[in-house]
Amino acid sequence: MEKQQRLLSSKLFQKSRQVEVALSRSVLAWREVEKSRKRGSGFSNSSETARSHGVQVCEILSVHKTEEDHRSTRSKNRGNQHFLQYPHAFTVSYVRRTGQHQWRCSDITFHCASQGVCDQWIEAINEQLSLLTNRPKSLLVYINPYGGKRRGKRIYEQKVAPLFRRACISADVIVTEYANHARDHLKTEANLDKYDGVVCVGGDGMFSEILHGLVARTQADHGVDQNQPDAELVPCFLRIGIIPAGSTDCICFATIGTSDPVSSALHIIVGDSQPMDVCSVHHDDILLRYSVSLLGYGFYGDVLTDSERKRWLGPARYDLSGVKTFLSHNYYEGTVSFLPAEDTMGHPRDKLRCRSGCRVCQHKPSSEDGEWEMSEEKEKFTKDGSSGWSVIHGKFIAINAANMSCACPRSPKGLSPSAHLADGTADLIIVRKCSRLDFFRHLLRHTNKDDQFDHPFVEVHRVRKFRFQPRHQELVSLEDLSETPKKTGFSPMCTARTTCSYSASHSSWNCDGEILPHAAIQVSVQCQLIRLFARGIEEQQQCVFEDPCTLWAPEPSKPHSAD
Repeated sequence: MEKQQRLLSSKLFQKSRQVEVALSRSVLAWREVEKSRKRGSGFSNSSETARSHGVQVCEILSVHKTEEDHRSTRSKNRGNQHFLQYPHAFTVSYVRRTGQHQWRCSDITFHCASQGVCDQWIEAINEQLSLLTNRPKSLLVYINPYGGKRRGKRIYEQKVAPLFRRACISADVIVTEYANHARDHLKTEANLDKYDGVVCVGGDGMFSEILHGLVARTQADHGVDQNQPDAELVPCFLRIGIIPAGSTDCICFATIGTSDPVSSALHIIVGDSQPMDVCSVHHDDILLRYSVSLLGYGFYGDVLTDSERKRWLGPARYDLSGVKTFLSHNYYEGTVSFLPAEDTMGHPRDKLRCRSGCRVCQHKPSSEDGEWEMSEEKEKFTKDGSSGWSVIHGKFIAINAANMSCACPRSPKGLSPSAHLADGTADLIIVRKCSRLDFFRHLLRHTNKDDQFDHPFVEVHRVRKFRFQPRHQELVSLEDLSETPKKTGFSPMCTARTTCSYSASHSSWNCDGEILPHAAIQVSVQCQLIRLFARGIEEQQQCVFEDPCTLWAPEPSKPHSAD
């Protein structure tokens, strides 16, 4: 491994032991000074070199002079010659990883022999931190005081704000007073030029407000008409941070691997940046909504529709509505058209998970990519889905589009385990009419390691665009009626056996937890439209970067030392 150049090195004290501390441009490392030789049985043996410890400079939050109560400290260390010889100290705050992708802020204090050495270390570390230009210095924070269990304000004030202050981040805080307050403020009033990012404290609904406000503001500033389905949207320049404090925190779970507010705050402080695809959903030439996680028609649309009538139950309403919808076992007829992502590096069933540094998301089709141009040209010259598009007619229990895995604690793999955050595609999952038992087997596989797509009635496609058209106002025959197209539990059954129409048999689209007003929609994936203060889910081996031991290799020339 290539040796790193030391910018500064000293022998300091940490707790009651002497340590050698070294700083490079990327790592702060320390190790206990090698003990003297021990003699025994006439032999002289050198003790083993102590284990090296290190922290990446990019994950140091701050460094400051340690202000101690010298009276109390002297009384605790009476007789401790080390303290008397090293009376000055500085403290480094840094990111420490714990289990389940959670981060915590840890402190380590080093004692120095002189004030000059102490100041030199503080100055050297701060100089390296100043070179990290991706870190935010000023944030606009929106807090939803009503979401989840009404914990948003308390979580921010007790867990997040102290960390921001320690990292010298200023924050302008707005506590929202009504639905879409944050969205409207971002669209019209906020002076975005003075901020390095926008942070929402709440659940997925609060994040959706920030998303819609920021995207709308960006398009308006650049003169882009969002209502045009084929418009090329301008990516947002401000990153979005999410402090989870809602009843659902799917976005946070999918982008850092946990729904822990402290971990999210630390990702914001170190300035992580994770690009993210967004689906634009239109009906004719009207923008309905943007989606970043799930678009679901049929089963998931019915669950949401029914749960909205039971909001007084809190989060338990989703379980009750899920059971009711499953037992109803509704199916719906319509046409799905989609433009396949022919140039993508991945496939929905390749078992390649989207993780930090994902190579699939980093691959972008170039302007010379023939397949991409061909797909675009086919799309331009077809409006009926007859050329370049795949078309499926049928009866469906569920039609789902996933921009991400949609993993959550209840479904660790998610709706589409191999979906990617930023590859410009969505995974379109089509569940055709099947028996209740078969559908249960499909749902059950979301909670285990089996392939949920390995059923004859399920198909999945990686797409860049898709459309859905329900079957409208068509008379059915007595033979069709004997099949009962919709075993509804939500609206009165049609008793006229001669003139029953499908208009009463439509489901609704569940768009990231919101019900869309139209069933006929067209969807386009907007590649990397936004960026989050996140880095994707880290694998275990990704947590170890550069070996601090490389700092202890002998220097060819005398290093800058502060002994």
